[in-house]
Amino acid sequence: MAGQIPQRFIDDLLARVDVVEVVGERVKLKKAGRNHSGLCPFHQEKSPSFTVSADKQFYHCFGCGAHGNALRFLMEYDNLRFPDAVEHLAARLGLEVPREGADDPRAQARERKRKEGVNLLELSASFFRERLKMPEGQGAREYVERRGLSPEVVRDFGIGYAPGGWESLKRHLGEQGIAEPVQIEYGLLVHREDSGRTYDRFRDRVMFPIRDIRGRTIAFGGRVLGDAKPKYLNSPETPVFHKGRELYGLYEARQANPRLERLVIVEGYMDVVALAQFGIRNAVATLGTATTEDHLGRLFRMVDEVVFCFDGDRAGRQAASRALETVLPQMIDGRQARFLFLPDGEDPDTLVRREGPEAFEDRVTCASPLSEFLFEQAAEGRDLERLEERERFASRVLAAIGRLPEGVMKSLLLTELSRRTGVDQSSFESLMSRGESVDEAPTADVPPEWADEAPPRGEAPAGARTTGGPASLGQMARALQLLVHEPSLVERLPEDDDWCDQNDPDAGLCREVVRLLRAGGYRSPQVLLAHFHGTPEGERLAMLARRAPLVPRGLLGTELDNWVAYFQRHRRQQSPQEAYDALLARMQAGESLSKEERQRLNALLMELKG
Repeated sequence: MAGQIPQRFIDDLLARVDVVEVVGERVKLKKAGRNHSGLCPFHQEKSPSFTVSADKQFYHCFGCGAHGNALRFLMEYDNLRFPDAVEHLAARLGLEVPREGADDPRAQARERKRKEGVNLLELSASFFRERLKMPEGQGAREYVERRGLSPEVVRDFGIGYAPGGWESLKRHLGEQGIAEPVQIEYGLLVHREDSGRTYDRFRDRVMFPIRDIRGRTIAFGGRVLGDAKPKYLNSPETPVFHKGRELYGLYEARQANPRLERLVIVEGYMDVVALAQFGIRNAVATLGTATTEDHLGRLFRMVDEVVFCFDGDRAGRQAASRALETVLPQMIDGRQARFLFLPDGEDPDTLVRREGPEAFEDRVTCASPLSEFLFEQAAEGRDLERLEERERFASRVLAAIGRLPEGVMKSLLLTELSRRTGVDQSSFESLMSRGESVDEAPTADVPPEWADEAPPRGEAPAGARTTGGPASLGQMARALQLLVHEPSLVERLPEDDDWCDQNDPDAGLCREVVRLLRAGGYRSPQVLLAHFHGTPEGERLAMLARRAPLVPRGLLGTELDNWVAYFQRHRRQQSPQEAYDALLARMQAGESLSKEERQRLNALLMELKG
């Protein structure tokens, strides 16, 4: 049944379950003093850096930073949603998971809709596979044969065919009792606003199911057989499919080899399938988006080495530059990133057919290391014999090095930059120390007087004076970050949430987090993040959790008090019209205002009319 799981049950569950047993069923552990240790399951390593504490009931990896309790381990290792992980642990103890509001008709309706969504995607995948075998799938079968795909590869990747009719899948799912609104929500039907008509999104296309890490179909990609546009079509974003997190072929790669050491990121699903046909079973593809931090975080939990594969043209180089920016913060010691550029006019599909799998594997092995590509990119188009050009080259490399985690890689790149420019390494280190953003030096902007007390009346919190670059957080994000790191601080907040800066894009999420913390009594950041897992809001909160606050942990409460006072002062300085517009915008957006906020809205309206 749907409904929120009470915090008291979660606390009791974690107190009764032994994290060593849960982890030990999936990871080979050895006793090491009071703790247990083993090879980390979230990244490839040769010597154990993964520790499980029976006393503290948590696990921690000193290599990749993975950390959490039994619930977090199940969510990360088995790729479970938070409620599913709770159900799994409860089943070990023979407990039934209680739900608050389980008798709420709306909650029951949401649960029914979720189950319908999961069911209809699997039904659709089966429908497409069956249609590939039928007479209507003749053209699709000929296409598959022309591409040289064996029956085994077709089977392993679940390839199918979407008939050319406008309502073939719609009728099939309707006969299975799947309502049209659910088919629309999960991207299988298109709804025309002007006519009200609904029809199949995928028609006359070879279909590639997109699966999550557990092998469940969550979306589709389709390659057209005729001249229709677009040539390739993916499912839209749905409750279970977020293209910024999912990778085509990752499930199939792990099925082929559970102990992968390297993964190659290519552009499209046909490249993945073509490489698999030639025995190269470690390729994955993004789905209509550039590689994201979430993509890389998922990959680096499985392998130590990621190879980006790009076309050799200008667009490919630009895509590689974006990938470099994304991967830099992920490069803890022991990880590798390489950049492979293909010959003009070639893609992985055509190249592996022309050169063969061994030659392609050689190209992957010889791909440019991150360091080489970084220096090459920074030097492109520059005459390094000229002093000014050498300065710009060094500045660009230093900016990239500044995005790296602390470690051997960072030191080695500084040494190499010193060698190439003739500038002493200590000078670069001094420049980086003075030029760090506030997020890279959490305490750099904290005034000395804050060590023991709050700042003088009227002074803004540490982040309020920050005007840093793109990595800087907004003001409401700073306050929200404190709650993510220390949920118990919610007890310090005013009863009403009208202190939130209504014009800040993070204000709505902040109010939602405050309401959740108060309703559930949650005090664990991991439980808070789990409630938003798999949503854009969850991604935002996870980003805030990864970044260190600007003040020491002992001053988080004082910092939050100062933020609240800061926002309240700002609110009092708003004109009546600004305050009225902010409250009205929230109400028109469908947000429920508190009693005090409604009273203030009416008072402002009377004031403006008067």
